[in-house]
Amino acid sequence: MNVAGLRNIGPKSAAWLRQVGLRSREDLQAVGAVSAFVKVRRAGFKPSLNLLYSLEGALRDCHWQDLQETERAELVQDYQARIAEQPLKPAGPAAGPVREEHFDTGDR
Repeated sequence: MNVAGLRNIGPKSAAWLRQVGLRSREDLQAVGAVSAFVKVRRAGFKPSLNLLYSLEGALRDCHWQDLQETERAELVQDYQARIAEQPLKPAGPAAGPVREEHFDTGDR
């Protein structure tokens, strides 16, 4: 099944997942919710923890709000431990506006 068809996964989240190489339920199952969330963060996206909960809910086929508070805390703890082992790179400077420059090559 395509990630866009998974429970709790909206268009934006599905796009993020596809961009980090997670295109199907099987891809998500292979890495797990926390690793998928880390991949999205390492790619430079800025998801909230709701994405982490949504990914776990998608794997369990339940609404993310049905996860117990202790389960959510365990997911966050696992995420924080992985980031502590290998911190996220600081965000670089924001890209500036794009300018087009046209050069006359005299080929006319």
